[in-house]
Amino acid sequence: MTTASPALGQETVAEPARWRRWLPTPKMLILGMVGLAIGYLALVPLYYLLWGTFFDGNGVTFGGFERAYGHSQILPLIGNSLWFAIGAAVLSLVVGTSLAYLNVRTDVPFKALFFAASIVPLIIPGILYTISWIFLASPDIGLINRLIEPVFGSGAIDIFTIWGMVWVEGLHLSPIVFLLMVAAFRSMDPSLEESALMSGATRWQVFRKVTVPLTRPAIVASILIMVVRSLESFEVPALLGLQNGIYVFTSRIYFVLRSYPPDFGAAGALAVGLLVLALIGVAMANIVGKSGKNFQTVTGKGFRPRPMELGKWRPVMGVAIVLYFILTVIAPLVVLLYTSLLKFYTAPSWDVFKTMTLDNYRELAGMSKAMTALQNSLALGLGSATLVMAFMAIAAWIVVRSRIRGRHLLDQLAFVPLVIPGLVLGLALSFVYLRSPIPIYGTLFILLIAYVTRYMPYGMRYAVISMHQISNELEESAQVSGASWWQTFRRVLLPLLAPGLLAGWVYILVVSFRELSSSILLYSPGNEVLSILIFEQFEDGEFTVLSALGVVMVLTLILLVSIAYKLGAKVGLNRN
Repeated sequence: MTTASPALGQETVAEPARWRRWLPTPKMLILGMVGLAIGYLALVPLYYLLWGTFFDGNGVTFGGFERAYGHSQILPLIGNSLWFAIGAAVLSLVVGTSLAYLNVRTDVPFKALFFAASIVPLIIPGILYTISWIFLASPDIGLINRLIEPVFGSGAIDIFTIWGMVWVEGLHLSPIVFLLMVAAFRSMDPSLEESALMSGATRWQVFRKVTVPLTRPAIVASILIMVVRSLESFEVPALLGLQNGIYVFTSRIYFVLRSYPPDFGAAGALAVGLLVLALIGVAMANIVGKSGKNFQTVTGKGFRPRPMELGKWRPVMGVAIVLYFILTVIAPLVVLLYTSLLKFYTAPSWDVFKTMTLDNYRELAGMSKAMTALQNSLALGLGSATLVMAFMAIAAWIVVRSRIRGRHLLDQLAFVPLVIPGLVLGLALSFVYLRSPIPIYGTLFILLIAYVTRYMPYGMRYAVISMHQISNELEESAQVSGASWWQTFRRVLLPLLAPGLLAGWVYILVVSFRELSSSILLYSPGNEVLSILIFEQFEDGEFTVLSALGVVMVLTLILLVSIAYKLGAKVGLNRN
């Protein structure tokens, strides 16, 4: 009995140590919370959307689908949606690819305009870009129609048609295609084109038979991405299509939910249909992306791209570039500025210029709703950008550095919101929080959740790319020196990740600041953001005040982007 007691004492002393081994470390707590947050944001809204669509108090139901797809207008709706998406994608592809080819592979003049023509339209919110084209091409008040009226008669151009919708959406998306195709053309060996020219082929034959086949993966991926972007577009169909009763999926969902009483089942059924179309487009883009290696032309052999001389076509292409810049950048901005200085909207004349005033800006300064919307947009933009990049920095470490089982599943979960259109995400979140005891529906917090969820995939991509560029030897050296995981992450990795994280932060700040589609179903009076306030002003016919608000919004975005890039330059210098 006496010899057994020390052993018993040793067991009781060792027992707490055994339990301590099962306690989670701070590192595992942080990683676990980030993983749970990403899973919650990605899956819970989608689950509630499907549950609210297929189930009611009596069990499984398809009543929402019967109400959504059982009327005679459903075939025109599907046709309009596909026609609008494919048409805008083709237009953006033609414009963006042509500009990228001219910029990279030829000696076209005015190359400095390409940067502005590709960046500025991305900064202009979609709702402002659409309203600008209403001022330019409306059959009643459009400035272009006024200019060509002596030749073609009144109302020659009607922006409130499916063709007008394709035109506006295609022009707004063309800068994205331009940026994608610039990368593709720069990575293609130009000696293949030079060989074809030396064999007697014309430039058009070279472009059609050599250049296009070699860039086929990028072209197909671009058009599929633009189709998905057009399918989820809300601003253009709502502002242009609804004027003539032209419905697509997004505008129909909005109309169903704004009717009284709102039919959540039918809206969910329409959202599921739109989600299926988006999933098909993303799946096709992934399949095409995986086949890209069949078209690789850049190998270990060095090559030096040499611009192709345009000869007598050089001045013609120069004029085309200037016209494109005027059409896509100058005209929308100038017409907004012009309208913001008027007492009421009217066509330009000398008498109108004499009566221009800053009263609209003074009215904005005294409008408490406008100042509140500006503060809300700033708070949501800064908050969502910071939260997304903070979470994704840790998530990228899990995916790239850790050996945790299922870590790649976290990467896939982070990309789930990429296939959920903004309006569908807003509807899904309303399904979640209308049934939740947590009183956040109609507050800014639910908008913050929507923005963080919607832009989580973009933050993940920025963070993962940056993490791949940093060798793990630096972490190992810090850990050998006695640093904890958190100290290593905070003092070693974060400073090195800072440029990539800042780039993602800037992008998410810009797109969150102008977001409309996921906000339109979630806001409540008193919690408007700038895009919602502009939409309300348009519905009320307050065009001049709306334009002044739009000018302020664009200037604010340009200021934010400029400050962020200045900070980014300093961060980059600190890394050297």
